[in-house]
Amino acid sequence: MYLKAIRRKIDHMQFIHLDSIDDERVSAYTNLTEIQLRNKLEPSKGLFIAESPKVIDRALTADREPISLLVEEPWIGGMSETFARIDQRWGTDIPVYVASPEQLKQLTGYRLHRGALAAMKRWPLPSVEEVCRGARRIAVMENIVDHTNVGALMRSAAALNVDAVLVTPSCGDPLYRRAARVSMGTVFQIPWTRIGGDDKHYWPFTGMQELRDLGFTTVAMALEDDSISLEELVRRLNNDNGEKDHIDKLALIFGTEGDGLSHHTISRADLTVKIPMSHGVDSLNVAASSAVAFYSTAVH
Repeated sequence: MYLKAIRRKIDHMQFIHLDSIDDERVSAYTNLTEIQLRNKLEPSKGLFIAESPKVIDRALTADREPISLLVEEPWIGGMSETFARIDQRWGTDIPVYVASPEQLKQLTGYRLHRGALAAMKRWPLPSVEEVCRGARRIAVMENIVDHTNVGALMRSAAALNVDAVLVTPSCGDPLYRRAARVSMGTVFQIPWTRIGGDDKHYWPFTGMQELRDLGFTTVAMALEDDSISLEELVRRLNNDNGEKDHIDKLALIFGTEGDGLSHHTISRADLTVKIPMSHGVDSLNVAASSAVAFYSTAVH
C-alpha cells in the first residue's frame, strides 16, 4: 500500500523490492568497507553512506548527489518529500531499494532506528585556505579515531557557531556512517576539510605553520604545567584588540581519545589551555571538552 501511494505522488522514482540481501545492486551498503567506499585513489568516484532521513535530507540540502537509497518499507510513506526532492533535482534514475526490517537488519548487522540509508557521491574537499577564508574561530581534530566523538564534535561546532573544522590525516572520517549520523547531518552544514590530505607527516609540522600563516593563534587543549585556564583564553579573546595579548583568530586543537594531543603539537602551539577540573577528575571526553570550549569562546 505504501509503495502504491508513493508511486501515485511520484511517477518517476524507481522503487525496487529486494528479493535477496545478496542482490549485487546494494553491495555498497553491505560488502564495501568504509575505506573502500572512500576510495582514496579516486576520490571523485568515492561514496559515503548517509543513515536516517534527517541525515539524508541535510545531505540533499547541501546538494550532495545520491546514487541510490535503501529504505525499510514502513518508512516509505514518511519520505515522500525526500523522494520528490531527489526526483526534481537529480532526475528519474535514482533507484529506491525497498527491504523489510528483517532484511535491512541482515544487510547492516543491526536494527536501524531510522530505517533509511542513501549511497551518495563524495566531493573533492576544499583547501584549508578556502575553508578558513573569513573564519575567526576554527577547530582542529587531531587523530580522533572514535567516530562517535568525530560526529559529536562536528555537531557541537555547528551548533555553537564555529566557522570551520579541520581534521588531520590520521583522524576518523567525518563522512563515516556513524560519524555523520551522530552529527545529525551537520557534517554537511559546517565547512571542513582534511589538513594535509592523506600525508601523515604534514601535521603538526607543516600544518601548524599553515594555520599561523593564515593568522590563527594555535591553542592546544591540554593539561600541561604551563597551560592557561579557559577563562584566561576568553579574556584574551574579548580584550581590546590593541592589547599585547589579544587573540584575533583562534584555532582550538583537540587530541585523540586517551593519549590526547601529541607532544609535537603541544610544543608547537602558541598556547596550551586547560579546563579546570574538580573532584580529582583529570579530563573530559573530547566531545564534552570541545563543547565547553566552543561555548566559552563564542561571542555572546
